[in-house]
This record gives sequence, C-alpha cells and structure tokens, in this order.
Amino acid sequence: MRILMVEDDQRIAEPVVAALRSQQHIVDVAADGRAGLEFSEMGEHDVVLLDLMLPDISGIEICKALRRRGSRAMVMMMTARDSVGDKVAALDLGADDYVVKPFDIAELLARIRALSRRGSDSAGSVLRHGRLEIDQASAQVRFADRTLDLTRTEYAILEALLRYPTRVFSAAALYDRVTALDASGSPVTIKTHVANLRKKLQAAGCKGTVVMTVQGFGYRLADA
Repeated sequence: MRILMVEDDQRIAEPVVAALRSQQHIVDVAADGRAGLEFSEMGEHDVVLLDLMLPDISGIEICKALRRRGSRAMVMMMTARDSVGDKVAALDLGADDYVVKPFDIAELLARIRALSRRGSDSAGSVLRHGRLEIDQASAQVRFADRTLDLTRTEYAILEALLRYPTRVFSAAALYDRVTALDASGSPVTIKTHVANLRKKLQAAGCKGTVVMTVQGFGYRLADA
C-alpha cells in the first residue's frame, strides 16, 4: 500500500514509518499540514495517518479536503485528545478511525491492516495484469499460483506500473516513487531494478515482456 503520514513530532513519526516500510509499504511523510495537504492532493494514497493538531493546517482540514475531492483513502486520526466529542467530530468529518497517543505500534499496524481490508471492499486491493497480480493488502506478488520474492524497490516499481497501466514512467518518475525505500540509489539504478524484476518474472514462468522500455521516455506496462 501507499501510505501518507502527516505528523510534526519526529519521535512519533520515525518509528511508525520504519515499521510500515519494513512491511513493504510505500510511505510519504509530511512534518506539517501544508506539506501533508500537498501530498494528499496527489490522490494516490490508500491510507492517510493524520495528526489532529498540526502547527499550520489541521488534520481535520486535510481530512475535509480529501473528502471534498471524493478521495477514497482510508483516514486515521492520531491525537493526544481522548474526549468522546473529539472522536465524534473526527469521524463525522470523514475519518475512518481514531487512535489516541501514545499508542502501541503493533496496535497501529493492526488498525491499518483493518482499514486496508475495509477499503478493499469498495476500491479493490488486488491489481491484476493477465495472470500476474499484486495483493496490496499483504504486499504479495503472484504469477499464476507462484509467489515472487521481490525487493521493496522492485515491488514499488511493479505496483506503480500495474496501478497506472497506460502511463509511461520516466526513470526519474519511478525513482521519485521508490526513493524512500532506496535513498542510496539514483534514477540511473532504476534500469538495474527493472532488469532484475524482468528476470524474476521470467523465472516465475512469465513468457512475455511485462515491463516494456519506451525508447527515449522510460517504462510502461505491456498489453496483457
């Protein structure tokens, strides 16, 4: 899944982001409301974790903006305020869940899994391309009945291509999507990741080319 976390307290954000990335989720991080709003306008997130009290634009305002645009992202509010009134207000304004700080990371991850299941009921969490499929809730990739062992970067590249099957991604655009997973790399390394991904798909029994090179532009998903 692609997750947005908007939290100005790095002591809270850093361990949560590390735990999410360890489970192969792609995580965008914003330290204030304005950056969070800009990230949210990309419209690509499955789950949004919002601090209620931010120094500039509140989590409530970001949640309201998401819902005005018709976003189907599942929204979880995070706050130190534990009153019933605060919880009701957040849920009434479009949040899907509410967690009170300090929270246990294991519980937060379980709540996120629950949100992803709820979201998949309406939006669908499985991306398919012929006999190839990605289960975004479990971060598993399968060809026919065979599970592929992909790195997080390879998974992120394949997920982007399946999510936007008609789009041509430049190496720089793909790198922007995976940079949080491989900060030591560069757009040049995308070519290597794509080559490794192709080899793993072929080893799993995929005969055709799934990831096509568009000369002078980048990569796109081949027709199924």
